[in-house]
Amino acid sequence: MLGTIRQFFESQLFSTEQESDQDRVCRLQLASAALMFELLKTDRHIDDRETHKLKEILTDRFQLPARQLQEIIELAEAESAAAVSLYEFTSLVNEHYDYDEKVQLIRHLWELAMADDDLDKYEEQMIRRTADLIYVSHSDFIKTKLAVRDARATEN
Repeated sequence: MLGTIRQFFESQLFSTEQESDQDRVCRLQLASAALMFELLKTDRHIDDRETHKLKEILTDRFQLPARQLQEIIELAEAESAAAVSLYEFTSLVNEHYDYDEKVQLIRHLWELAMADDDLDKYEEQMIRRTADLIYVSHSDFIKTKLAVRDARATEN
């Protein structure tokens, strides 16, 4: 079963010369979701609030039906577990996202990290490393962190 999932994920994550626009979008969604799931695992405790926030972000960002959303989450979880480094995902982001989309991804990572009201130092390190790998400036890294923090403060 895991081999089948892995084959499907690899066929979705890695491009071919005949790749359609829909295939490219799917690969980017999977890479983004995998980065988000990787962040959830960072503090070794996945809180229900974090899982809910992940689904909310993926629903809003990708406008997927519930069945596809669940499939992407399961595939992202499987790929995240098998990934050796963040490079597998960030290379796709670098290849296809413009700068504003990269900043938005960092914002989503901050939203996930803060969803359980406990910003773990390892979560912050992972977001910093991701920002570095996708060439988001330090000032935008900090601005998105503060914006998410301030938005959460006004919600509570």
